[in-house]
Amino acid sequence: MILNQCSNHHYWHGALTRNALSRVLLTLLFLFVLPAQADSTDTKQGEFIGAMETVYPDWFKVSFMELEEDVAEAAAEGKRLMLLFHQNGCPYCNAFVERNLAQSDIEQTLKDQFDVVEFNLWGDREVVSIDGTTYTEKEFGAALGVQFTPTILFLTEEGKLSLRLNGYYDPDRFRVALDYVTNKMESTLSFNEFIASQEKPTSSKSLLTRDYFTGPISEAASREDKANKPMILIFEQGSCQNCEILHDNILSRKESLSMLAEFDVYQIDMWGRDTIKTPDGKETTGREWSKELNVSYAPTMILYAADGTEVIRSESFLKTFHNQSIMDYVSSDAWREEPSFQRFLSARADKLREEGQDVNIWD
Repeated sequence: MILNQCSNHHYWHGALTRNALSRVLLTLLFLFVLPAQADSTDTKQGEFIGAMETVYPDWFKVSFMELEEDVAEAAAEGKRLMLLFHQNGCPYCNAFVERNLAQSDIEQTLKDQFDVVEFNLWGDREVVSIDGTTYTEKEFGAALGVQFTPTILFLTEEGKLSLRLNGYYDPDRFRVALDYVTNKMESTLSFNEFIASQEKPTSSKSLLTRDYFTGPISEAASREDKANKPMILIFEQGSCQNCEILHDNILSRKESLSMLAEFDVYQIDMWGRDTIKTPDGKETTGREWSKELNVSYAPTMILYAADGTEVIRSESFLKTFHNQSIMDYVSSDAWREEPSFQRFLSARADKLREEGQDVNIWD
């Protein structure tokens, strides 16, 4: 309206009264100043990158989601039940199907030894658990504390837990898990002990060293600010490709380093035999501590709040966005208000995109 009110007739005929001049100046203000201000506040929303839709195999069991019956039916055929939690767009779920299940030996083992039932972590189908409790899929996932996808639960013939995998395991690691479950090793060994029994010596290559490590783990018990700063324990081993990826491709990034500065960060040799002291002052070895904490994957990151509460752990293959989000989840204390890490992830991605940043969940 203001632009239309500035009559060209007054201007071009030189009859510039004081009011007319004011109107012209106001017009120029709108033309040259206000649009620039509008542009500065009009932030373009960032893109969401990396989501992958997945088609699950038609040989998965078509289940009525009554798990006691599913366990019994599998046992009658000499099989066990495998529960797979996934979600739409999950690239790790896609990797499980298109990398792991594309290996003929893995696919055949699952077909021969298991009935596989899939669950959408946010689904509304009705599920009846082993103990007879009725849930929706999303309620069932929450009841089981599923924080990552894929999460896989292998059940025994009696419906008890044989092994749980929280997150994506590459084909080689997944084969080890299948070996453990199909040979019913849960009755004699923990998964950590089973891994240790197969572990080859790695003394030819020492653990990686990085500047962001706070110091030797034995110094953690005496740290002065331990009541005010959260902590990350990173369990690793020598000759570990995934450890190298974590440090060189993920934690070395500028944003990751900024997040790591909010923590005390300690590295532990998960197969170490030397005596160390834990943050609570207990003497042990890396090997024994890994067993006590059920650490069987290298690298595993366990994140603690400043008060010593274990909040969350990364014990599978994760890329940059998820690792950074885990650190943010703990350092911001968001976990105290939002118990679902997946909901926190979604909200964090939305916030970053609103700020104009691209979110790549597979980078």
